[in-house]
Amino acid sequence: MKHLIEISRIVTKRKVRKIEIFDDYSLRHKNSKFNEFYEGLRSQKFKNDRDAANQLYGCSPTDPKYRQLKSRFRKRLLNTLFFLDINTPSASNYNRAYYTCNKEWTLVKTLLWYNAPNTAAQLARQVLTTALKFQFADVIVNCARILRDYAAKSGDERKYEECDTYIKQYSHVLEAEIRSEEFYQRVIMNYYKPFPKLDDLAQRIDSYCDALVSLSEQYDSPVIFYNMYLVWVYRYEMMQDFEAMLEVCERGEKYIEEHPVFKQEDKMATFQSKKMSAFLHLRDFRDGRANAEKTLNNQKPGSPIWFSFMEYYWLLAMHTENFIQAVAIHKRATEQPKFKKLDGINKEKWNLFEGYLHYIIEKEGKSNPILRAQKSDKFKVNRLLNSEPHYPKGQVVFNVLYLILQILFLLERRNLNRVTDRIDRLKKYATRLSRKEEYHRVVQFIRLLQQLSRVEYQMDELTNSQKYLNALKERPFFYRGIISELEVIPFELLWERIVTYLE
Repeated sequence: MKHLIEISRIVTKRKVRKIEIFDDYSLRHKNSKFNEFYEGLRSQKFKNDRDAANQLYGCSPTDPKYRQLKSRFRKRLLNTLFFLDINTPSASNYNRAYYTCNKEWTLVKTLLWYNAPNTAAQLARQVLTTALKFQFADVIVNCARILRDYAAKSGDERKYEECDTYIKQYSHVLEAEIRSEEFYQRVIMNYYKPFPKLDDLAQRIDSYCDALVSLSEQYDSPVIFYNMYLVWVYRYEMMQDFEAMLEVCERGEKYIEEHPVFKQEDKMATFQSKKMSAFLHLRDFRDGRANAEKTLNNQKPGSPIWFSFMEYYWLLAMHTENFIQAVAIHKRATEQPKFKKLDGINKEKWNLFEGYLHYIIEKEGKSNPILRAQKSDKFKVNRLLNSEPHYPKGQVVFNVLYLILQILFLLERRNLNRVTDRIDRLKKYATRLSRKEEYHRVVQFIRLLQQLSRVEYQMDELTNSQKYLNALKERPFFYRGIISELEVIPFELLWERIVTYLE
């Protein structure tokens, strides 16, 4: 009862008249500007302040009415964060526990601030018990400090020494975890750098890997182990040692299986996606498919990482010419209800995939009745051939891939005049991108197409193509999920496909 008395005293003195949050009750009032703002953001109707201000008040974003609403709206959203429901199937016990510990730690500090030490200590003990179970070093140190102070003031020497031991033990663990996070962050910070710069990083990344192994041998911390496995995965990926990358991913998954209390869905999903990336680069469809179907039984359909996983799965099917499976994977992804809510870049990526699928259906369907049966009247080839790709800056590879798709359809129709026009357009992109290392393969493939145009598609006169083919093969296909590296069909295989039209 004494704890309830302490809390009641604080609430009576400091309570607010009304807690402004977004809950089911408040969201029923559809005429509220708050709710209109909320719905506009939730449905992605508002992309910026100008959209929101114009819709809500018919004014500019600098208008005082809109600025005041936005300020109050932000405060209400932040208040709502304290009452989120984390007891969802998608949240692991580990993540729920960490969220709850930090939420209750905030209450502990609030109770101390308002001079309720007995209740604060009671709650801190509960938080400490959970933190010890899940090895949350930062939470353990914070709670143990509060409880050590409480024990000192209470004259409880046994509790004081117990908390002091926790502090000394887990302070070292926390320091090691912070160090492991640094290594992981330094790798991630350099992960998307072009090839030549990756070579410069190799020695440093090796030192990070060795340091993480050493930390994992000293401290039995899930944070350190996860960072160790992930850094090794990224190391092998950057080196393009995909067999070793697969092995580390499997070791990471095994660690999760052997330590279910530390299971984190996002870490498991990362290992699974990286495995699909390895299978893609190894062009191993059999094992990749087995891994995919096993993984998809456990992943939440429609989540961002699910769509990313499906992209690798689809690319694997295309790169290994398992076209019937590619059709099924594409259908599974695009018919997922949350596909409509994908951001513009990812949606455009899947739309481009659809165009290549229809080319494959048209080309390969001549000899494959199962593929031929997948033909859709909704896809209009003439519309694609007569349209101009206008993807925004930063998505230049989409323009290139779109023009290449047009070339494939035009070759299928033996319309070489229009093929030449598309190659001339691609030449402009090659000139613009030639000094950018990340577009090396794109530029080499365009140069190959230029050679065809130069000899007017007479294969017996083609003499200057080998150097571009060699340059292409010197830098193998390597895709890390960034647009500049995307190849719907590997350029080497595309070249072989194009040459067959002209032989």
